[in-house]
Amino acid sequence: MAGLVSYGTYIPRHRLKRSEISSVLSSGKGPAGGTARGTRAVAGYDEDSTSMGVEAARQALRRAPGVSPARLIFATSSPPYLDKTNANTIHAALRLDPAALAVDMAGSVRSGVGAMLLAHESPQPTLVVLSDLRTGLPGGSDERDGGDAAAAFLFGAGDPLVEVVAEASSTDEFLDRWRLPGSPASRVWEERFGEHVYVPLADAAFADALKKAGMAPSDVDLLIVAGTHARAARVFSSAAGVDRVADDLGGSVGNPGAAQPGILLAAALDQAHPGQRIALVVLADGATAQILRVTEAAAAPKAGQSVAEQVAAGDESLRYATFLSWRGFLTREPPRRPDPVAPAAPPTHRSAGYKYGFVGHRCRDCGTVHLPAVRVCVNCKSVDRMVDVPMADQAGTIATFTIDHLAYSPSPPVIAAVVDLDAGGRFSCELTDADPQAVAIGDRVEMTFRRTVTAGGVHNYFWKARPAARSAGA
Repeated sequence: MAGLVSYGTYIPRHRLKRSEISSVLSSGKGPAGGTARGTRAVAGYDEDSTSMGVEAARQALRRAPGVSPARLIFATSSPPYLDKTNANTIHAALRLDPAALAVDMAGSVRSGVGAMLLAHESPQPTLVVLSDLRTGLPGGSDERDGGDAAAAFLFGAGDPLVEVVAEASSTDEFLDRWRLPGSPASRVWEERFGEHVYVPLADAAFADALKKAGMAPSDVDLLIVAGTHARAARVFSSAAGVDRVADDLGGSVGNPGAAQPGILLAAALDQAHPGQRIALVVLADGATAQILRVTEAAAAPKAGQSVAEQVAAGDESLRYATFLSWRGFLTREPPRRPDPVAPAAPPTHRSAGYKYGFVGHRCRDCGTVHLPAVRVCVNCKSVDRMVDVPMADQAGTIATFTIDHLAYSPSPPVIAAVVDLDAGGRFSCELTDADPQAVAIGDRVEMTFRRTVTAGGVHNYFWKARPAARSAGA
């Protein structure tokens, strides 16, 4: 079996204060009553589960440079595409070997833990990407308590960060949470029924896993409980017999659905010490329990921001009306410009290395870097003397910029920047996750994978720059 050798996480910059929701809809009270507290993470207007998954996976791969995934599994309950495999876009952005299989496990929250179990049993190095964008109808508990985030786990040969001591599952068919194709939000059955079904399933799975591990509940150092039924998760946690229960990050990130187990496990591994025994219990259309033992490898320094650092880096200035427009519940007047045109399949395929992998060219004769890739060097005029240069991990400096209030964008204004990359080359792109009033020439930026626009039913993905201080993997 493959061991967990690396992981990465991505929590978007934007935070929506729950008090911002309640001040608009219920005069200071939460949708279910009581004062609304805390924040939820919100994917930007140019982010979705695929783009967030790319960001988490980039961090995981940077932490294990010697491991090349032979399989990629993308798990989400909010796939940007149906029929088309979303994992292929992640595969292209990460520049994985064409021989590496890429598949989706999409449609349900339980797909996340299922992907993790399959990767652990895989004989080949496998990258698992868990990503979700969660919301609900305006004023509902799903809107308030949901969250957007992604986590990635790399399984392969080498020293594992944790050993899987035991695992067990308990499955039952019941109606708790569901969403029909095309529906904007989930429907949920009465909470007491969900608690009535979930708690015995969680008890059974946890007890079975402990039995297989030869452990008692008191032997567990940390219990992590994930699931979209918060009431059942609380009841199970309080009666599990474990002294220390992990924070579910509901007060700062919210519940990111299929990605929640990954985010919570990553947060635990960020602070884990060798020998620690962690129990991960996931409540989603049943229950799955894993008993993990932290190894010496987990004590090694990890590149990039921890989960706690990403949580602390959130920006709470997002307004509720903006959030609603990003989620499609509030239609705002578009700029008086022609609608964007959907990208065509043939040229997109021909330029996939540049468009998805952000690969440029360096002239063999004079060393000039070109973005996009070209055949003729603009400096020495050499023809077909180019070598590929991956640029996605290059930082850069803003050479100049303009703020455009008329350009088409779901969230105007557009910040158009010219960036001088550290490895050479000058790149014109959009700046994202930035305050238009705070941008300055000389600012340091890094590249991030985003969904630039959706037109004609086609998602157009490409690379943008963002302020380097927002790095989730530098």
